Amino acid sequence: MSDIFKGYRGSALDILKKFKVRVWSDAVIDTTRGKFSGIILPRSENDDDQHIVLKLSNGYNIGLDINTIENMREIGYREAHYKIPEKDFPTDKGKAKVKLFGTGGTIASRLDYRTGAVIPAFSPGELYGAVPELAEICNLETEKLFAVFSENMGPREYMKLATAIGKEIEKGVDGIVIGHGTDTLHHTAAALSFMIRNSPVPIVLVGSQRSSDRPSSDAALNLIHATTTAARSDIAEVMVCMFGPTSDEYGLLHQGTRVRKMHSSYRSTFRTIGDVPLAMVTRNEIKPLRHDYNRRRKDRQVEIFPFFEEKVAMLYYYPNMLPDMIYSLIENEYKGIVIAGTGLGHVNKPLYPALRKCQELGIPVYMTVQTLWGYVHMFVYDTGRDLMSMGVIPAENMLPEVAYVKLGWALGQTKDLQKVKEIMLKPICRDITPKEPYNGYLVYQGGIPEVEEFIRKVHK
Repeated sequence: MSDIFKGYRGSALDILKKFKVRVWSDAVIDTTRGKFSGIILPRSENDDDQHIVLKLSNGYNIGLDINTIENMREIGYREAHYKIPEKDFPTDKGKAKVKLFGTGGTIASRLDYRTGAVIPAFSPGELYGAVPELAEICNLETEKLFAVFSENMGPREYMKLATAIGKEIEKGVDGIVIGHGTDTLHHTAAALSFMIRNSPVPIVLVGSQRSSDRPSSDAALNLIHATTTAARSDIAEVMVCMFGPTSDEYGLLHQGTRVRKMHSSYRSTFRTIGDVPLAMVTRNEIKPLRHDYNRRRKDRQVEIFPFFEEKVAMLYYYPNMLPDMIYSLIENEYKGIVIAGTGLGHVNKPLYPALRKCQELGIPVYMTVQTLWGYVHMFVYDTGRDLMSMGVIPAENMLPEVAYVKLGWALGQTKDLQKVKEIMLKPICRDITPKEPYNGYLVYQGGIPEVEEFIRKVHK
């Protein structure tokens, strides 16, 4: 490092000025860690001023500590424009009509260089500009209902989305695609499974784990798979369409009530729990993995039940949970509680008085299992039988999130606890199944010789 920069206390902007290099320029930067070349990006307003952000030719961004920089030179200038232009979608009378609803999330996003964050900024029309292959699949109409990350999706959005889908089905659309952030996509899938009954067309929720500006983005292929399903599949269910393996080989169609996000970053993050997926999908084929699904129909008959009680809570039980957790819900006038209990559906004895209070006040409490796979069996041990005597109701093999959504939906329709129970324990869209197939639970432990041998023979 040259003597002038030893113990340097300036900023990234000072460095750029010193070497007469501009933001948005193509530059070559020599550092104590090697040579780097790429486009110099504006600094995020939330980041420190001690790093230069460089977009490499492979599309990824890196930060270079200014104290490691020995020399910089500008070799070109081309201010980048990251907004994808919208295009009018071409129509073909011979293709199916698909409606794409935009809600936000990574599949409808771009990188905001003001903050350095991925923001929901693509309109559905921009999606076509990014993925022109969609025109080869269907006639696509688009509508941007929301522009929110999935953590901001909730009951009001569920109800508005269900109502909008119902109207499109009645107008004659052949399939629905919903662009959605992945973090709570399975919650929305469950809500729509309950709110939209007897759909004659496919309803496909789709997201992406990696934003569109990244080389490894799954956004385009997921959209292609989802629109293919909506336009051509005979599976008239609420489904989640995402990568099957981590590679680009195929997508999977998961039932909306049996799917869960299982990895924070893998593209193959969504798994069907306690069952098998509905189908595999590629650009050219939809291959069913089961045949007990609702078929596509030509009629326009659909039932929409856009109801939800917001004052419903889900508690993940942990050792030494204190009763004030439940008392606080009572004091704040919550109308229902779902517990993800240990083992077969258990909690500790200190919670008993609070649960009895729920029973006295008519606050329904449903038990699920935090193991995810398997059923609640509260009649096996004394703890389970004690809990049932306090009014806690086993929720079979419903996933905790699905039970939470279903309880909110049930309480949104009626306050009669017997009717709520009837709704909760009546299977809808396989949220409760009579049994779990042997291949519905496959969790292999890496490092074991026979598992490693198996992994070597298949794709990850």
